[in-house]
Amino acid sequence: MIAGKKVWPDCMTEGMDIRKISGQEIFTFVHMRNNYYEMLEDSMVKYPDRTAFIDNWGRTYSYQTFVRMVDDFAELLYRRGAKHGDHIGLLLYNGIEFCTAFYAACKIGAVTVPFPSKYRKHELQALIEKADLQYLIAADKFREWTEPYEEAMQCIYSVDEEHGYGFRHIDIPVGKRGGSKGSLEDEAILMFTSGTTSASKGVVMKNYNILHAAMIYQRLCNVTCDDRTVIPVPIYHVTGLIALLGVFVLSGGTVYLQKKYNAERILNCVMEDKITFMHGSPTVFGMMMDLKEKYPELPSVRMILCGSSYMPVEKLNELHRWMPDAEIRTVFGMTETASPGTLFPSDTPTGRYPSSAGIPIPGLELKVLDDDGREVENGTVGMVYIKGANVAEYYYKTDSPLYTEDGWLNTGDMGYVNDDAYVFFVDRRKDMINRGGEKIWCTDVEEELVSLKEIKDAAVVGIPDLKYGEVAAAAVVLRKGCTVTEGEIRSRLLEKMARFKVPERILFLKEIPRTQGLKTDKKYIRSLFEQEKEIC
Repeated sequence: MIAGKKVWPDCMTEGMDIRKISGQEIFTFVHMRNNYYEMLEDSMVKYPDRTAFIDNWGRTYSYQTFVRMVDDFAELLYRRGAKHGDHIGLLLYNGIEFCTAFYAACKIGAVTVPFPSKYRKHELQALIEKADLQYLIAADKFREWTEPYEEAMQCIYSVDEEHGYGFRHIDIPVGKRGGSKGSLEDEAILMFTSGTTSASKGVVMKNYNILHAAMIYQRLCNVTCDDRTVIPVPIYHVTGLIALLGVFVLSGGTVYLQKKYNAERILNCVMEDKITFMHGSPTVFGMMMDLKEKYPELPSVRMILCGSSYMPVEKLNELHRWMPDAEIRTVFGMTETASPGTLFPSDTPTGRYPSSAGIPIPGLELKVLDDDGREVENGTVGMVYIKGANVAEYYYKTDSPLYTEDGWLNTGDMGYVNDDAYVFFVDRRKDMINRGGEKIWCTDVEEELVSLKEIKDAAVVGIPDLKYGEVAAAAVVLRKGCTVTEGEIRSRLLEKMARFKVPERILFLKEIPRTQGLKTDKKYIRSLFEQEKEIC
C-alpha cells in the first residue's frame, strides 16, 4: 500500500493531519472551510476587485460582483422554499449562470446535481428522474424537455445569455452576505458517471471531499491569484467543476468561460489572454495540437495537467516540443475521487517514468490486489484500489460491489506500482484483451502504434475470435499526407512486440470516435469491427 502523505515532500503536507470526519479517520487539512461558498468569501475578502470570470461574450465579473450575484441567487432560492439538503439540478452551459447557481446551492447547503448539456432528451430525462430533484435550473433551450417536470419541481430558466445575465428577467431579491449552511459532512454534489443512463451511478461527494480535492490541487500545482485558466471541458464534469472552477476560486485566479469547446477559440484565448494553467483530456490537447502550426508559441502557459484517459508518451513528447516552457503533468482521477487521485510531481515527458500517472496525492491511499484480494508485489499488475479524503463514501441509492467492506474503492483499472511509488495504469479491466489466456493491455499496443511516424492517433479493442476467444484489433488515424498499409503496420509492430499482441485487424478512420465526455468510444469501435464496416 502507498500512502500519499509519505511520498510527497514535507512542504506539501504542511498543515495536514489525521482528522475524524463523517465517521472516518482521514489525512487532510487541519484548517478547512465548511463549504465552497466560504472559500469564495475568503477570496473575495482578499481580492475584491480582481477579475474572477470572463464569460463567453467577454463580460467581466470581479470577486466582489460575483459574491453579490451568488448571495442574491441564494436569497431567491430561499424565498422559493429551498433548504439545506434539497437537490438542485443544473442543466446549464459553461457560463456565469452555472457558476452563480452552483455557489448559491453551496451557500444554502443544498446538493448540486449537474447534468450533461450534451445529452439527448431521453438521456437527460432518465437522469432527472433518478435525481430526486426539488429544483431544476436550466438553459431556456431545454425548456421543452423539462416542462413535463414543472409540476413535480420548481424550474428556473436562464434566457438570452448572449445579451446579458441569463437570470436578469427574474425579480431577484437582494441577499445577505455570509450565513452558509453546509458543513464538512454534508452532501454537496451528486454527479452521475458516464455511460448509459441505466448503468450510470450517482456519485455522492461531500463537502470535505471536494474541499480537499481543490486545496490539494492548489497546493501541488501552486495555483495563485496571478494564474489564468480557460475551462476547455464541460463544466459539469469533475475536471471543470472542481479541478478548474473550484481551484481557481479558492486561489483568487481568473477563469475564462467558453460556452462550448472549440480548439481554435481556446488557443486564441491562450495567446491573447495569456492563459497560464490548463487542465484537460488527451483529446482536448490532441485537437489543439492539430493547430500548432498556426500557434507555434504559447509562452504564457506554465503548467498543463492531462488526465481523463491515458496519453501515449509520444503524444506527451509532441506536446512538450510544442510548449517546451510548460510543465506537463499527467493526472489520474475519477468522478469518485472528486478529480485528483495520482499526480506526476514534475514534468512528465522529461521525467524518469513518462508512462506513469504519477504518485498518490496526500490524503489518498492506493494498493494493488490480485484476483484473490491479496496485495501484489511492486511491478506486478493487479486491480487498483483507493481510499482517502477525497474519495466518495458511497453511490446514490446503490449498493455497489465496487466498495469493499472496509471502504476501499475498486477503480476498475488494472495497474502496478514501482519501487519509487509511481503508479502505472495499463488498462481498464473491462478493456483488457484475453487472447487464449494471453493478456493484452490496450495501452501498450496503442503506445507502439502512435510511435509510428505515419499514425496520428489509435485505439485498440478486443473483438471475438473463434480460435482464441478474442484478439486485438486497432482503429488508426493517419497523419496528413501519410500513407501506410495494414500489412506494413503489422510488420513493423512485430519488430517491437510479441506476435499475440499485434492487432489482427486494422481500420483506417478519419478520427477516433469519442464519447460525449471526449473519451475514446471503444464500444462503438468494437461495433465497427463486428459489423465489418470500414470507414475511410
